[in-house]
Amino acid sequence: METTATGEPRVLATDAALVLIDEIRRDNPDILFHQSGGCCDGSSPMCYPSSEFRVGETDVKLGEIAGVPFYISASQFEAWKHTQLIIDVVSGRGGMFSLDNGREKRFLTRSRLFGGETCAIGMPSAPDVPVV
Repeated sequence: METTATGEPRVLATDAALVLIDEIRRDNPDILFHQSGGCCDGSSPMCYPSSEFRVGETDVKLGEIAGVPFYISASQFEAWKHTQLIIDVVSGRGGMFSLDNGREKRFLTRSRLFGGETCAIGMPSAPDVPVV
């Protein structure tokens, strides 16, 4: 499930996200992302050591960013299936159990409707993002 029927990637990363991923991989070479849907960390993309997160049977792999797998729950995928996720970085603290926590910057999911304009309610428009 890594691209749409038209070949568009379902998940992308900004340059800032790629830099933070590289930083995290220096300490934890084998990581994965899971798009959170929990109440405590909102809808942040969570970054975990691969050995410490169990991907569920119903989780959907959206693709990879910088060679790192990116998953979302099946129920959340149903709500977001017409949306391209763009992983970015902003100042602040990461999710409590996410590897970006304690780095004074955190991952943030922006979105864009496939074939449409950027859709980022309450957030500035997502920048143009290279496909990685």
